[in-house]
Amino acid sequence: MKLKVNAKLDPKFQPLSLVCREMREATKENGQDIVIAIERNKGYTSTYKTRIYKDNTGHDEENFRFVERIAKSLLWVAGGYKIIIAGSEIVGNKIKEAYTDGGLRDFDVHFMEKVYEEKFEVQVCALEDAPKDKSSASPIGRHLDGCRIGFDAGGSDRKVSAVINGESVYSEEVVWFPKINSDPDYHYEGILNAMKTAASHMPRVDAIGVSSAGVYVDNRIMVASLFLKVNEEDFDKKVKNMYLDVAKEIGENIPIEVANDGDVTALAGAMDLGDDAVLGIAMGTSEAGGYVDPQGNITGWLNELAFVPVDFCEDAMVDEWSGDYGCGVKYFSQDGVIKLAPYAGIELDENLSPAEKLKVVQGLMKDGDERAAAIYDTIGAYFGYAIAYYAEFYEIKHVLIMGRVTSGEGGVILLERAKEVLDTEFPELAKKIELHIPDENSRRVGQSVAAASLPKIN
Repeated sequence: MKLKVNAKLDPKFQPLSLVCREMREATKENGQDIVIAIERNKGYTSTYKTRIYKDNTGHDEENFRFVERIAKSLLWVAGGYKIIIAGSEIVGNKIKEAYTDGGLRDFDVHFMEKVYEEKFEVQVCALEDAPKDKSSASPIGRHLDGCRIGFDAGGSDRKVSAVINGESVYSEEVVWFPKINSDPDYHYEGILNAMKTAASHMPRVDAIGVSSAGVYVDNRIMVASLFLKVNEEDFDKKVKNMYLDVAKEIGENIPIEVANDGDVTALAGAMDLGDDAVLGIAMGTSEAGGYVDPQGNITGWLNELAFVPVDFCEDAMVDEWSGDYGCGVKYFSQDGVIKLAPYAGIELDENLSPAEKLKVVQGLMKDGDERAAAIYDTIGAYFGYAIAYYAEFYEIKHVLIMGRVTSGEGGVILLERAKEVLDTEFPELAKKIELHIPDENSRRVGQSVAAASLPKIN
């Protein structure tokens, strides 16, 4: 595989965006269509159509590896508990074997079962029986009428705003420690107090919007790091419906919408840009994503880009949590920086925490160290190719880039190299996708107003 822009410190990098393109080219004459679909709550379905080599022509293993990467990607982009493979029984049965309890993708199976509270399954069908896209008919966000509470639950502080007709009339930030507290009453009281404070600054409360890290289905908390120490029994009993329960205390029948903080960040960015089709990516402890579609809506997708593979190379670094290789978390987070340091000739003290290791590299970058610059150069190449891969699943006009990894001069190098990849390798995408690093202040203020705008007033 020949790259027009090399990943300086990673000569084995095989971008999945190029793998997709090469597969389409190679199967023009001798290929067959295949549809990969993921079904989630309420029958919402996301599909991806492509071509593979014809079955039984000596390419079955190649077909499986390719389709499995796409299925995995779509699973973590959209979320769901059912994979449907239409158009190849051979590939479909191999996917079925991989996505089972104890199979190759055991982690993915159990994670999705927890999120959607359904048994995970893989269905295989004929191409003519392939499902169609079915998305949420009730868009959320951008509602600015009335008196609203916007709540943003962070891991180290919680922010709340009282918003009247789109204007924040009061906001506060309070330091809290949700990740080290095992008693869910601590979280409940903190959230309730914040909302009561905001409510006291308005004549009434018409709606409540919540931005929070984690996975939410129908406003219920399914997986969230804020409740890391809460045991499973308490989680099921007291945490899952926590935001709904708090809303009831503020007032009966007040509409509430809870969304992943990545989605709300993308929504805040879209409101700030006055445009739609925005993909937000935060590179920090992990890789977080959020998306606003071309109609200006939040989709209800998972957007867990940390687990979306971007590198097809089987020797790529394995993520300890999912046990899979080549996934975004090892490319667009502090782990990505740490992974590349030895290849750049930088020795990092093993006793340092990951955040401290990142600071060391950032310090070298500040001093003009060329080895540190090579790390950001490499991540920038990764990122340019990854944006092209994300564009296989998302319609994108703007990419917002945030997080600790992108701060300072390193972020500038990263952005320049990503743009070069798009310009030289994907000129058709370069024409329509703009990359932005938003300033911190507008993002922080915008977040709680965007959160407040999530629900529609009945």
